[in-house]
Amino acid sequence: MTVRTTHVGSLPRPEALTRLMYQHQEGAGDAAELEAAVTEAVHDVVAMQHGAGIDVVSDGEMGKPGFVNYVRERLTGFSGQAPGWSIDDLEAAPELAIAQYGGEAGAHIMPANCEGPVSYVGAEAVARDIATLRLALEKTGHTADGDAFVPAASPGCIATGSPNLHYPDYDSYLDALADAMREEYRAIVDAGLVLQLDCPDIPMAGHTEFWCRDEVRRRGLVGFAERHMAAIDRALEGIDPSRVRLHLCWGNYEGPHHLDAPLAELLPPVLAGAPTTISFEAANPRHEHEWEDVAELPIPEDKVLLPGVVDTLNNIVEHPRLIAQRLGRFTRVVGTDRVMAGTDCGFGTFVGFGRVGPRVAEMKLRAIAEGAALVRS
Repeated sequence: MTVRTTHVGSLPRPEALTRLMYQHQEGAGDAAELEAAVTEAVHDVVAMQHGAGIDVVSDGEMGKPGFVNYVRERLTGFSGQAPGWSIDDLEAAPELAIAQYGGEAGAHIMPANCEGPVSYVGAEAVARDIATLRLALEKTGHTADGDAFVPAASPGCIATGSPNLHYPDYDSYLDALADAMREEYRAIVDAGLVLQLDCPDIPMAGHTEFWCRDEVRRRGLVGFAERHMAAIDRALEGIDPSRVRLHLCWGNYEGPHHLDAPLAELLPPVLAGAPTTISFEAANPRHEHEWEDVAELPIPEDKVLLPGVVDTLNNIVEHPRLIAQRLGRFTRVVGTDRVMAGTDCGFGTFVGFGRVGPRVAEMKLRAIAEGAALVRS
């Protein structure tokens, strides 16, 4: 048995699609032209992943302006422009923040405030995402059932990025988001696809000036993680947890990351939640060593580990032997059948944003497949 392969979800978008999405965000452009460009881009990235040897593929999030800000079009109650947040470790290197967020891509991240009751109105949009992905899978010859996934923002991810100006307290806001997003989650799983919940909110809470940082201080990092996992479990009621994976990351930006909370502190409350498969950074220089901590933790027998084995913030293609070595650290802990090979994060978390271009992203995915093939049970 070899280790199965996947990645975190977003892939570099074609330049033409990026331009069309910018126009859409600005309230301009032709909707039919954008939809046609998204359909073509999804087909291309599914074919690329299939050809690279990736087992569980995604639509590359081609139709979304970003992994979390897309929800402003799928949820009621969101409007206006939320203030940005600062990241503690970038305060020591402000030139890095300007280089990454100061340009056109940064201006189009555009988070919103919660200014009214939250409800889900994205049924048509998620159905379109699903149909586009399934069509690409069919054309490519890649099976859908269990071999394709769709990322979606977790309740906590939305809550930390969009200030609450409506609900009486943070808990009410978080639960309202869980109840609303359940519709999207269920639609993905009911379509035979794997649901990925993006949860950078849990690791980033310790070093990011989110609007709700007082909640983090009041609860502590573990308590904050537990509360966010409770919201996830609430949203997943009635959904098979084996069809759900959860992605943790400390922020997909190039910075010192010297203030990142340790994985050993955050992983236990995450493992106690419903999702079966847990994705986390394990390739970049700030977190690669933490495999030793994972080896010391009690990993429930129903959980699958999905470590990142390539870095998404540089253009160096990892050697397959290195990837196999990284995977071996985890297969020795839980066995080959309970490890998947992935990326540290996405290659295109927001439209126009990313350090790695399409060609190198494909090379990195091919390296994952080649490295995983070297790992045997």
